[in-house]
Amino acid sequence: MFEFIRTHKRWMYGILLLLIIPSFVFVGMESYQSNDGGAGVATVDGQKITQQEWEDAQRRQIDQARQMMGAQFDQKLFETSEAKQAILNNLVAERAINAEINRAHMSVSDATLQKTIMDIQQFRLPDGGFDMEGYKAALAAQGMTPEMFDQRLRRDLTVQQLSGSIQATAFAPRTVANRLSDINDQEREVQEVLFPLSTYLPQVKVTDEMVKAYYDKNAQLFQIPEQVKAEYVVFDASTVENQVQVTDAEVTDYYNKNLKNYTTPEQRSASHILITVSRDASAADQAAAKKKAESVLAEVRANPDNFAAIAKANSQDPGSAQSGGDLGVVEKGLFVKSVEDSIYALKEGETSGLVQSEFGWHIIKVTGVKPSSQRSLDDAKGDIAADLKKQKMAAKYTELAGVFSETAYDQSESLKPVADKLKLQIQTADNLTRTPNPALGDSPINNAKFLAALFSADAIKNKRNTEAVEVAPSVLVSGRVVEFRPATKRPLAEVEAQIRQRVTLEEAGRLARAAGEAKLNAAKTSGDATGFGAPVSVSRTKEPAINQTAAIAVLKADVTKLPAYVGVEVPGQGYGVYRIGKVSQPAQPDTARRKQESDQIGNLVGQQQMYDYVEALKAKAKVKINVKPTELGANTDGQ
Repeated sequence: MFEFIRTHKRWMYGILLLLIIPSFVFVGMESYQSNDGGAGVATVDGQKITQQEWEDAQRRQIDQARQMMGAQFDQKLFETSEAKQAILNNLVAERAINAEINRAHMSVSDATLQKTIMDIQQFRLPDGGFDMEGYKAALAAQGMTPEMFDQRLRRDLTVQQLSGSIQATAFAPRTVANRLSDINDQEREVQEVLFPLSTYLPQVKVTDEMVKAYYDKNAQLFQIPEQVKAEYVVFDASTVENQVQVTDAEVTDYYNKNLKNYTTPEQRSASHILITVSRDASAADQAAAKKKAESVLAEVRANPDNFAAIAKANSQDPGSAQSGGDLGVVEKGLFVKSVEDSIYALKEGETSGLVQSEFGWHIIKVTGVKPSSQRSLDDAKGDIAADLKKQKMAAKYTELAGVFSETAYDQSESLKPVADKLKLQIQTADNLTRTPNPALGDSPINNAKFLAALFSADAIKNKRNTEAVEVAPSVLVSGRVVEFRPATKRPLAEVEAQIRQRVTLEEAGRLARAAGEAKLNAAKTSGDATGFGAPVSVSRTKEPAINQTAAIAVLKADVTKLPAYVGVEVPGQGYGVYRIGKVSQPAQPDTARRKQESDQIGNLVGQQQMYDYVEALKAKAKVKINVKPTELGANTDGQ
């Protein structure tokens, strides 16, 4: 029904994932400029997208999919040309949108940014406060400061507002939605006559000549691909884990040098009432706003216990007014200086006078003060030891990964030197082909890059070790061909019985089709139901009482003239002829489902409008793609 949308569905979804799904995670967007040489994989608005940026985007997508899908994850899905191109399309769309945002000076307010950060559930404490230390630590783990994250989150929110405003203008005309729902609800009364394969199997006589002809014509079905038997060694984090130890002295030294990391600063919670007025407002407007603020302040001082109710009735801050002015837990750097200074100057339960900021006049009340605290060494010891071990393991892994790569390459006649040096086990695998085998799952050797190296001319001809191939994050593999078996064709005698069975079924199907088509032509001429079975109802909203393939053909058939007839090859069964005698609508349409369908149509129209908008931005940004999908993943710009 939605063919006009489905045409673009595959790449539209990629763009929608980029634009619409909230991205409040600590993954920085790619930098918008790069100083390395080369043309990059694409150019947008005069700025290039580098090969490294594309690889980073692919790695993030793979990691996210692995976490979401668990055992069902299949990395091969991300190694197709289509998947690689989709990632590049997303990067290009992102850059084109960002270029437009910069040109138009679009942004979101400080208040919106602050509320978004405060609402991140990951950093909400049990008492409802904000875990500032956890927030800063999460950012630091990603190599970001709060200022850097503010900038990137502000850009994310701007993109979401932009996409939301465009899609909000989309709607599906009621007549279109009703027509599509009518088609979806339509029921067709159908009678069936089936010509089963079993009826015609005894009539089939398969000769040796027919078997040989099938074997010669379908040679590709009987090919045995080239295969190798190989030895391989795997180097991963477990290789270095036992080589790294952390002493108590190191833990104590780290604790003493980083006391601030284990100190929880004073936390304050506050509420405020805001009477808005811009700094460039007229003198009269500023005076009116101040007078209003003074009136509210007087009411607060007369009834200090009713601060929340007064805030709800008078505050013009959309982010906090409905919650009685509650700002939650406050940390330094989150508010403008005048407001922050006032919060930290007040004692618990005290209310300020009028405080001016760029947003207007504030009345502030400190609702709670939690003194600073120090985490003890004994309490932090386990976490520190784990962190130090991770750091040591990362450094040791980098060191030994270099040893692994160099030894496997320099002493390429055998894997024994590298196995002995790093205490690795030499393993053996047989029947490996050039393409990954689904039966091997996510085995390190079932990786397209490793198999490509293993089937290289040098590895096959000279039996040399492959280079160290990274098959997953922090997992390197090197292999060596022990035996190579060229591609062959299975002998006819080995597959003769299989071919006879296939030819028998094909011939029986041909006879069933001929009989069915004769019945179809006769029925079209007579228009009667002689030989057909009892009527059954077929619709798009119910499980069909006939074969699924036949049901699809029946629902697609032209019913402008009844009775209508359609013939269908029914997989595994034979040939069916179907008589459509009646078309009707249900007496009581499902109004809830129709409403849902109308909403879905509107969403699809909105998505199409967003796609068209992005395409226009790409044209405006003079996008140029510099590589073919098959070249993505190869070094194209000297990185």
